[in-house]
This record gives sequence, C-alpha cells and structure tokens, in this order.
Amino acid sequence: MNFSAWSINRPLPAILVFILLTAAGLLAFNRLAVSQFPDLTVPVVNVTVTLPGASPSTLETQVTRKVEDAVASIPGLDNMASIVNEGVSTTVLSFDIEKDGTLAKDEVRDAIDRVRIDLPGEVEPPIVSMVNVTGGDMITYAVTADGWSDEELSWYIDDAVGKRLFAVPGVGAVRRIGGVNREIRVALRPEAVQGFGVSPALISQQLARIQQEQPGGRTTVGGSEQAVRTLGTVETAADLANFPISMPDGRSVRLSTLATVSDGNATPSQRTTLDGRPVTGFAVQRTTGSSEVDVGNAVRAEIAALQAEQPRLRIVEVGSTTEVAENSYESSMHMLYEGSLLAVAVVFWFLRDFRATFISAVALPLSIIPTFAVMYWFGFSLNMITLLALAVVVGILVDDAIVEVENIDRHLRMGKPPKQAALEAADEIGLAVIATSCTLAAVFIPVAFMPGIPGKFFREFGWTAAAAVMFSLLVARLITPMMAAYLLKPMPEHKGDSKLMQWYLRWADRALRHRNRTLLAALAIFIGSLALLPLLKVTFIPPADGIQSNVLVELPPGTALKTTEEVAEAARQRIADIPEIEHVFVTAGSNSGANGPAGDLTSAELRKATLGIRWKDDRDFTQYELEAKVRERLADMPGVRLSFQGGEPGRALQLVLAGDDPVKLATAARDVERGIRQLPGLGTVASSAALVRPEVIVRPDPARAADLGVSTADIAAATRVATRGDYEQFLAKLNLPERQVPIRVQLDEAALSDPNLLGQLRVPTATGGSVPLSSVAEITTASGPSQIDRFDRRRNVTITVDLNGMAMGEVEKQIDALPAMLNLPAGVERQAAGDSEIFAEMFGGFAMAMVAGIFCVYGVLLLLFNHASQPITILVAVPLAAGGAFGALLITGLDISLSVLIGLILLIGIAVKNSILLVDYAVMAAEQGMSRHEALMDACHKRARPVIMTTMAMGAGMLPIALGFTADASFRMPMAVAVIGGLMTSTVLSLVVVPAAFTLVDDVEEWVVGKFRRPRGKDAAAAA
Repeated sequence: MNFSAWSINRPLPAILVFILLTAAGLLAFNRLAVSQFPDLTVPVVNVTVTLPGASPSTLETQVTRKVEDAVASIPGLDNMASIVNEGVSTTVLSFDIEKDGTLAKDEVRDAIDRVRIDLPGEVEPPIVSMVNVTGGDMITYAVTADGWSDEELSWYIDDAVGKRLFAVPGVGAVRRIGGVNREIRVALRPEAVQGFGVSPALISQQLARIQQEQPGGRTTVGGSEQAVRTLGTVETAADLANFPISMPDGRSVRLSTLATVSDGNATPSQRTTLDGRPVTGFAVQRTTGSSEVDVGNAVRAEIAALQAEQPRLRIVEVGSTTEVAENSYESSMHMLYEGSLLAVAVVFWFLRDFRATFISAVALPLSIIPTFAVMYWFGFSLNMITLLALAVVVGILVDDAIVEVENIDRHLRMGKPPKQAALEAADEIGLAVIATSCTLAAVFIPVAFMPGIPGKFFREFGWTAAAAVMFSLLVARLITPMMAAYLLKPMPEHKGDSKLMQWYLRWADRALRHRNRTLLAALAIFIGSLALLPLLKVTFIPPADGIQSNVLVELPPGTALKTTEEVAEAARQRIADIPEIEHVFVTAGSNSGANGPAGDLTSAELRKATLGIRWKDDRDFTQYELEAKVRERLADMPGVRLSFQGGEPGRALQLVLAGDDPVKLATAARDVERGIRQLPGLGTVASSAALVRPEVIVRPDPARAADLGVSTADIAAATRVATRGDYEQFLAKLNLPERQVPIRVQLDEAALSDPNLLGQLRVPTATGGSVPLSSVAEITTASGPSQIDRFDRRRNVTITVDLNGMAMGEVEKQIDALPAMLNLPAGVERQAAGDSEIFAEMFGGFAMAMVAGIFCVYGVLLLLFNHASQPITILVAVPLAAGGAFGALLITGLDISLSVLIGLILLIGIAVKNSILLVDYAVMAAEQGMSRHEALMDACHKRARPVIMTTMAMGAGMLPIALGFTADASFRMPMAVAVIGGLMTSTVLSLVVVPAAFTLVDDVEEWVVGKFRRPRGKDAAAAA
C-alpha cells in the first residue's frame, strides 16, 4: 500500500493520527521524571550483621564467612563483597540484571535464617535489605538553632524533619550526619563496684530485667474481659537512681550508691562543622524512579516551610546533585532548540523556499514529541542519556523530510503541478526513505541489548533514538508529502546545473573510469584512519567540571574523635582562603573510604574525616585545578592520608588485588601502591589495606577459671559492659511517649584511662561470689587489622587512583606495566571491579553492538532490496567515516570515551543512509534501461544534493554540542566532534567511492553467477 498517496488523497486521517500522537507526547512529557542519569535497577541485596565491640578478625571468622557460605549457592548471584569493621559485618550481594530483586531478597533472607543458629548468640538480628534508593545523597543540609542543645536539635531532625520529608513523594531516606543520641548514663564508680564485689554485667542485667513493660495475660472481672500488664518502668533518671540492686552476698543497695545516673547523651561517633562552626547535618536520598529535580524542589520547599515555622533554625544547603541534573536538562533542551533551528536554516539555504522549509521543519516536533510517550510507556526519564539520544538524532529526524521535500522540489522544477510532483516524488523515493530509517533503527536497537551494567545504562538510549527515527519515518511518509501537495506552489521548469555540481560530476566520472585507483585510495584512507587509533587515548567518561569535591582525611587507627576533629579543622583552615570555595562541610568520624568492589560500606570510623568542599559557580578555574591547589596545601600534614572521593563515574580507577594469604596480599598491595605513586600526573592514591590498630587481649586461664567456676562468657560480659556497655538489644530502655531511650551501664569514662582497671574488675564465680579479672585471665596488648575487605569469599585490597583528568585506559596500561603488577606473588591476582570493570565491559559491549548493528543493517537492506550484493555496496561507506572521526578527535585533543562510542554507532547509520540514496536511485535508473555507467552518473546527479543537505543538517544539529555550549559539555563534546568529523569524510568519500564500489560488486556478482550457470559436459559441447 502506498501510504504517501493515501495521505495525499485523504489528509484528515493522517492529521488526526499526529494530533493524537502529539497530545500523548505532551502529556507524557509533563509526567517524565528529570534525573542526571538513568536509574539502574540492578538487584543488590545487603546483609548487615552487628556484634558491637567485636574485632574485624573475630567477625570475619564467626559471622562473615558463614554468611558468605550460606548465600554462595543462590541462583543468579553475580558477585559478593564484604567489609568487616569493628562490630559490623556488611555483605553486598550483586545479582544478574535479569534477576527479580524481590525474589533475590527473599532467597537471601531464607539463607540467612538457615545459618542464623550458627552465628554467635549475642549478634543483633541480621538485617537483609534491598537497595531502593538511587544516586547517593541528593541534598545535604547543615542545621543550627539558637538556644537548642545538641540533643534537642538531633531529635528535631530525626523526628520533625524526618516525618515531614518522608511525606514528600520520592524521598527514600533521610540520614542524620553528626549530632548526638539521648541516653541514660549509669556511670559506675570503680571503688564502689570493687568494694561491693559486684560485676558491671550483673548490674546491667538486673536493670534490663527490672526496667520492663510486659503483657501479663488477661482476666475476667464482673463479666468483662480485661488485659493484664506488668509495668516495671520509671519515667526519669532520678527515679532510676533509687532502684535497688541485689549484691552477690544477698544484700541490696540503691543504684545511686554504685553509680552516677544522668540523663545525657551517648558517646558521639561523628562531629560536623560548617566553615568552622559546629552544626548538625542531614542528607536526603530519593527512591528509584523518582524525578531528581522534582523531588529536590519539593524537599527545598518543605525545608523552607520548616524554617518559617521555627525562626531559630538556620538550615544551609551544603551539597546537592539536583543542580547538575537540572542544568543538564535545561542545556539539553536548549541544545535541541538550537540544533533544530540550525538544521532548518540549512534546509532553507538549499531550497530558498519558506514553504518547503516549513514542511521540513514540521518533522522535528512531530518526531520528537511522540517519542516522549514511548519513553513514558517504557518507564524512562529525561536524563543525560535519553536527552543525548534526542540530541544526536535531531539532524536525522529532519533528514527523511529533507529527502522527500528535495525530491518533490526537483519534480516541481520539471514543471509538474504540486500534487502530481508529490505523488510521483514520494513513490520514487519511498523505498530509500524506508530503508534509511529502518537501517538507523537497526543500528540503535542493538545498543539497547548490550550486556551488563552498560547495557542497563544504554537501554534507554537505544529505544529512545530508535523510536524517534521511526516517528520521523512516519512523518516523512504521511505528513511531508501531504503538506507538500497542498502547500507548495508550481515552479517554472529549471534546467542546468551549478558549477559545483558540474565539478562533482566530473570527479564522479573519473572515479568510475578509474575504479581500481579509487578503491585503493579509499582502502589506504581507511588503513590510515586505523593508524590514528594508537595516537588517541581511551577513557571511560571525560572528566567533568563539577561544583562538589570531597577530601578524605585518614588518621592512624586508634585516633580519638576529638583528635580527628582537630586535624580536620586544621586542614579546613589551610584551604579556607581559597576564593573559589563557598562552603566547607566537615564530618569527623566519617564513613567515607576508598570504594572497593562492594562500594562504600564502611561504618563510621573515628579516625576518618571528610571535607565536603562546595565550589562557587562563578569561578575561573576548573574543579581539577582547584583540587590541585587543595592537594598542594594539605600535602605536608604529618601522619595523615589524603584522597579525593568522587561520586561521578570515570573519576577514579579501582585496582583490586585478591588472595587468601593476608601477608602476601598486604605485601603485594604495598608494592603496587608504591609503584602507582611514582607514575606522573595522577592525583591521590588511596589503599583499603587496613592499618593495624592497638588491641587489649584478655586471655582466660582455663585451669584457674575452671577451679573458680568462671566462664569465658562471664569474663567477656564483664569487660564489655565495663568498657562500652552491653549489646544494644540487651540494654534496659526508658519508655517515653514518643521514643525509647537506652540505659547504658558502664564504668565512668574518666576511670577507663587507668591501664590497671581491667585487671581489678570483678567476675562472678559459680559459688555466687566474685574474683578479680586478673586472677582468672592474662591481660596483654597486641594489634589487629582495623578493617577487612573481602570479594567473592577472598580477602582483597582496593587501591583507588584519582585520575586527575587523565585517560583511564592510558593509566591502566601504565599500571599493568609496573614490575609489581607483572610479578604478583603466587595466590594473589587482580580482580575486575568498579569503573575499570564497567570500562572493559562497555567497550566489549559496544563492539558487539556495532557488529550486531552492521549485521542488522545488512539484514534490513536484504529484505527491502531483495538483493544480496547491493547491501554490501551500501555498507562500503561505513569504514569511510572512521578517518574523519579519529582525525577530528586527534586535532581537538579529545579522547575516545563512552560518548565517542555512541557517535561511532551513529556514524554507521548516517554513512549507510547516504549510501542508500545513491544505490537506490542507481538501481532504479538501471531498471529503466540505462547503462550501468549512465545509471550511476544519474544517481550522483539526482541524489548528491539531498546527501549534502542531510549531512549539513546533521552537522548543524551537532554544532552547538561540538562548540561546548551545554552544561555537561565534557561528556557530549567528544561525541559531536567525532560525528561531525566522520560526517565530512564519509559524505565526501561516499559520493565518489560508493559508485565505484557498486561497479566492482556488480562485476563480482556477474562473475559468480556466470560460474554457477556455465553449462557442463554434453550441454557445453552442444553449446559449442
């Protein structure tokens, strides 16, 4: 069915279809979420097991290995990574992308339930959770309040701020940073405890048993049923001080006799400051699938309302990712408008007809707007990837309309009336237009099926670009011919060619007459373009100029929080006078560490601090130049490790070494780290190899303990309660109307500095008495790892290298060539992880997508042309684009990156598009009786102008990106430069090389057919 003729003769149905598609697209556009990147729904399940006070070595043996063994056989498990810190073991399980996340979580929970009986009885219930937030912290605030204590402000954030923000649609988590937790402190006096001969653990256990509110059953009184409750709780710390405590000898004393009871705060694990002033912070995260910009704006509005309700509050935004997403969205939309206008201007420059230009321009909104409906239907968002897909096809979307209008314009210049010209021109060009659009879709769709994380990432790119291209085909076949038939005016017959056309036809004729030279020259150009590849650097994502930098300050294990806070403040003061700094938000006791295969899972460590630097928007230096200034000023701080932590992909390279022998692993990691530090141009180099921390070892004397009836559990309980309090689940609680406040029993903190105190602690015996700890145990000092990292059930060390703007591929080559990497000890090997793993996976995926795209293009052309050799001729144009793309990157000094790979895939479609126009007309002319040479020359004559028009329109659409007029220019510019360079060479060369290749392929085809048709035997003799 000829849809163009049907649309010309019956225009109303086509108009109605596009009215409906446009309305659906506009409705969907208003509902699409706006984010910086697509939401990755990779099934990730976290298993967190807490045993407060336990050393990493103890947790690894008693918890982590058992958890890993229990979940190792779950179907679809891709990898597992664990980080073991003091008191906390966290295991992250990453599943195959196709795995259902809810099913994965249920299977993990079942496995943990089965192994729960093998875990220590004191562990808190394991937490199995699926990651349902995305993008990390979206907005971070610092809060102060006049006249409020730290505890009041902390509770206000936990309670009032949390409740208000969780009511905002799309908010997934609200995390307090710094502040304090309210706690009833029972500070035991050592002399009183020793004098009465009571164990600290006994006091804590008695309080936990007494201070309870329990159901007591039910009873019937007077014919009515009543509940029975047992209330053994107090309401204030003063009431708790009067509680009687039973002694081992049968006496009882008031708690106040043994301890000082106060309503205070728990020992803080974090301290936060803003520009040197103490503050309490909180961070907001969004749920997967929500709009980063919409949620960010709603959170800001809610915070403004809270501040208006509480005039004493001062809430300052110190970090945000929403500006990046919003700027990317706005710049992408502006880029679409600018590219569209430039593409339309090119059309007008060629046609010099406002009506024809208007008809071509209509194709842009009618192709892009319905695409929003497809994006909404697939659950996509307006992010850097989908908007990039629309940007790269801006020039393509008008191409089909240009080809249609140009062909109609040519028929009008033959003196035909508009309707006849539209009917005949649309029928003549129909197959070529369908073939070009289908081949472009065939190029883009394989990108949507790339494997691994890159495939999940670029699924949205492939389908968005393919949908827009197919809508442009629909416009070109239904709307463009119909509008041309009714809007264009008759033209006087035009004869003669321009000097440029005459010059081109002479060159085309020479190329056909010297076919071998032409094809050899094209082959030499292609080989030369491949020779440019070693001169280009390869990276993951080009470095971006952001507004946020995070500096991790790491001190030796055992450092107190106060010392960490002082060092972090000293570091802040060293950089405070840099004029480009807007705020410095310091978190002492940070949980930011070198990201390993498991990501950033470390619990808060007192020895670490993070300086969150927010740069001013109006500045003369890039982020990397400013970070170099910071690095220079902090370089000579004694006893401090410094590293920049970046949230954006492609900023850092992670090198993971794994092995079962901790000594060999640590030695190899140290040698590799030393070698990397000697490489020039890199930023900071951080290692997750944990420094040893000091430990006090209490080793029971089995014989003496057995004689006195003292168990190891009693010894551990006595030391644990005395030094840090009992486990959280065993603590007594003070019940308040809105919350429960834990009651922590431990020795007075001032007494804990006495090294002889542990030996004097009383431990209960089997006879009901008590003995000093030193009489049943040996107390020594030792050291152990402060953190243990594991990946796929093996210990590992992650070395994080700040690339400092260098190409990731280049740095990887240098690292792989280090002697320490070439001579790794037996049993130690490198594991792929982090951005480097995605980097390798991405290039492999794009190589497969390119091969699959070319194969799909051949298949589509084979079906459309019903000929085996013509698609080969058309595909000859593909390698001709490589020289221009690589040459343009080399001239501009840009690297091959993710965006360049997208551009190369786009070039495949564009080169094929131009080639189709030539081959299709040559075949058509040959079928009308022309010789092969005449048909090819006629095709060059008739199709050169639309080829050049579409190329220039595409280049014009890319020009704003190539000039860096967008907010995220570092990512998009290399793609645009590569596409424009490839467009120039592929267009110029294909206009002369494709006709020559057509003759070669045709001759080969005739020779092969002649071979198969040659008569044999008697038939051959008869023929002779």
